[in-house]
Amino acid sequence: MFADKPIDQFLAQLASAAPTPGGGSVAALAGALAAGLESMVCHLTLGKEKYQAVQDDINQLLAETEKRRLKLMSLIEEDVEAYGHLAAAYKMARATDVEKQVRTQAIQEAVRGATLAPLGIAEVCAELIDLCPPLVEKGNTNAVSDVGVAVLLAEAALRSALLNVMINLPSIKDVEFANATRQRMTELTQGKAELKERVMKDVEAKL
Repeated sequence: MFADKPIDQFLAQLASAAPTPGGGSVAALAGALAAGLESMVCHLTLGKEKYQAVQDDINQLLAETEKRRLKLMSLIEEDVEAYGHLAAAYKMARATDVEKQVRTQAIQEAVRGATLAPLGIAEVCAELIDLCPPLVEKGNTNAVSDVGVAVLLAEAALRSALLNVMINLPSIKDVEFANATRQRMTELTQGKAELKERVMKDVEAKL
């Protein structure tokens, strides 16, 4: 499990010629780092007298950020597995017409999985961006810069994950699935760059 590896081992394999981990897993990791920062800001706000009025709100935010951090950690593995299935499908025998048909079907199923995994990463990262505005407003001001780092990471992870969706779409023969995926990509990015900029302005105003 890549999520269980020491960071130096993860980075060494990432930098090698090994096919995994790759861009999708890195996007998930970046998103998990963003979620971790958001959780940290929550923890640094809880129990502080100055923020007594927002303790319930911060507790709720913490539950949301932690849920997404753990989800993204699992998505690192899902992305690796999805790519593994796709690579295996491309290596299937194709000497006969039957083998070609079986291989084609396997590739289509695998490429769909390799598309859905990074799409799932993007969905979680989009949610992390949405959690940043209340953290800037209610979180510990001594850690407001960490919210800025979180929103930058989350938006970068969102866009990075979608690149891994885009590269698979031309291989998908199911036009309805491909079109629905493109529509979902548009929905996920709608307004997120602008929201990131608003968060950054609010962060900088508190520095």
